[in-house]
Amino acid sequence: MLVWERPEPANRPAPAPLSRDLIVRTAVELADEAGLEAVSLRKIAAALDVGPMRLYGYIDTKDELLDLMVDAVHAEIRPTGDGWREVLTSMAEATRRAVHRHEWFADLIGGRPQLGPNALARGEAVMAALDGVDVDLIMPVATAVDAYVIGAVRREIAERRAERATGMDQRQWQATFGPYLVRMFATGRFPALETVVRDAAHLDADETFRIGLGYLLDGIGAGISG
Repeated sequence: MLVWERPEPANRPAPAPLSRDLIVRTAVELADEAGLEAVSLRKIAAALDVGPMRLYGYIDTKDELLDLMVDAVHAEIRPTGDGWREVLTSMAEATRRAVHRHEWFADLIGGRPQLGPNALARGEAVMAALDGVDVDLIMPVATAVDAYVIGAVRREIAERRAERATGMDQRQWQATFGPYLVRMFATGRFPALETVVRDAAHLDADETFRIGLGYLLDGIGAGISG
């Protein structure tokens, strides 16, 4: 029986109350503070001031715990709007906000579909918004938006982590490596790249995400109405 369907142990008198929800919320807090490497049943038990073996009545494996953590974050992703474009935009933006709140979430999405109740509710909202679209196109459309969002947020989180690891923000990194690029551009081997780096507007992450998503949705609109 999957963890979503498996009942919790019966309540019993204990010095510290315990539930699957409390365990998962504690795990999310630990991951938010120090990343997934900080999450273990032993550390969760210590944070809750209970013996580690008590947790196994609620969660069998670390994989189950991660699935529950991912589904807990999916509860924060509730797409809204009228029509497929508004709903897909809402879903993309809500997912990005969730990743910014929970960096570790970016590492656990993008594989096989999540089957927890909150993830299913998010999927239902997206599928319902695409009602009327050719049924054979619904999954490719949803997958394309997911792929864009996951790629974008992973790039943003990678930048955050690089800043922490190097102690340099993006502007400091550019200043450090700028002279190297000037020397490489002076060879004349990269004229198109030089033009873009020198002349194009350097948009922030919010603008870059919004514009890219808009172009993707424009393409989807042209495709499903053609």
